[in-house]
Formats: sequence, structure tokens, C-alpha cells
Amino acid sequence: MSKTALLDDRALLAVSGEEATEFLQNLVTCDVENLGFDQSTFGSLLTPQGKILFEFIITKPDKGFFLDCRTDMRDDLLKRLMFYKLRAAVDLTKDERKVFVVWNDDEEVDPRAGELGNRIYADNADTNASCEDWHAHRISVGIPELGVDFLSSSAFPHEAMMDQYSNAGVDFTKGCYVGQEVVSRMQHRGTTRSRFVQVIGNATLPELGTEIVANEKTIGKMGSSQGVNGLALVRLDRATTARDLGASITSGVVELELQLPTFYNGDWPS
Repeated sequence: MSKTALLDDRALLAVSGEEATEFLQNLVTCDVENLGFDQSTFGSLLTPQGKILFEFIITKPDKGFFLDCRTDMRDDLLKRLMFYKLRAAVDLTKDERKVFVVWNDDEEVDPRAGELGNRIYADNADTNASCEDWHAHRISVGIPELGVDFLSSSAFPHEAMMDQYSNAGVDFTKGCYVGQEVVSRMQHRGTTRSRFVQVIGNATLPELGTEIVANEKTIGKMGSSQGVNGLALVRLDRATTARDLGASITSGVVELELQLPTFYNGDWPS
């Protein structure tokens, strides 16, 4: 049965005007230039050092774009976009429609992973699930999110799996954008050491930021969780060593099992 939830932790920004496409294309990690009507993509605005400052789903309605972002970061995102706007022919406004998500149905179009479902932007919609249900589903798919799994300016796109998404994240063929040099270097040199992985605990998992330890060494930190299922940013090489040695991996007093998400195009380091 399909589920519909109001995501009260999400809000919309509208980007319009005759230079809206060029404006976003030169700022964000994803390709918006080739985005068609009613299509969506996922991307980020980075710091000059290449870390995720804001992330969002970008949808193209009949005119302009919608940026589906965290509610508690919308004002800051608007200010940052205004800073880059200068004299560009771009209008930036808040859109007060609510953000709903539908999953477990036939229309699975989230640009990160189809299983995440479809976003609906409307004043009202019938719901049969909660925002917490949605996050439990997101965790089960293995998708980390800014604000609940990691803090702004703390993670690189590769660490947040943005290079792995089915349709979006980071476009490595487009022109320059903020932070591109660092991200491109990580891609071409293969220097990503840490990734978000799924974790299963033998008890309720600890809070965001709790260290993950193996062989008396810190190998990562907890992200968000629901009960015994969660996400964590870990050093893949250190986790592999612990797994190969059969060492206990723990966070607080909870023992963990680590799994790579099914969408990840790779394996544990050899």
C-alpha cells in the first residue's frame, strides 16, 4: 500500500526570471540546464572548500525552478542565493506550499533513488503516514540527509553518496560551480576515504555524532537512526580492517553491523 506523509521539515524556494537557469547552473553541483518540464534533480550548494553547505531537490515547473530544502535552512539558503545574485535577472521568493512525499507506489521518481517515491507540492493532501515514517524509509534505503545525518559544511558530496545517485547529485561534465575544483579532484584521484553506510544495532542506536569504535580506534560517527536501524559516516578502510579481523564494532554500548547501501557502485576496500 502506498504511503503519503507531510514533510514538515521541508520547505520551498522559487527561483525564476530570464537568467534563472544560468544562475543555478553556475552555482550548484547538478545539471539544471537540461532539466525538462516537471523533471527533478538533486544537488548542493558547496563551500569554496567543496563541502556541502545546502542540499535540495530541484524541480522544474512550467517556469523557473523549485528548491525543496530543509525548513530550518530556507532563510539562510535564500540569503546565500541573494548574495550570489548580484544584478542577475533572477527572482528569489519563498513558496508556502507544503511538501508531501508518496512512496511504495508505482511512481518512484526521486532523483536520488527511485524507492524514495515522489514529492508533491500542494496546500493540502491526504496522509496516512508521518514524517518519522518517511525518515525510517529513507534510512532503510541508505540515503543520508543534511541536518539529520551531518551538519552543514561538515561533509563532502562523495561522503554523502552524491556521486552514487541514479539521477543527479554531482555532474562531473558541466562547467564550473562553487567548490568544483575540490570535488573533481576527489573524483579523479579516488581519494574518498569515508562514506555513509547503513548500520544495524543490537539495541537502540545512539544519537547523532556518537563515535563508532573498533580495535580501540574511532572509525566513524553515527548519523540518524530509527530504533536499531541507522546511518553512519565511516572510514571504509578502517571498517574493512575491523570486519576482516572479526573485531567488535560499537557505538556507545551498542554493537553494530555495517552494510553498504544496495545502490552503492562499489565494495569494501580490499
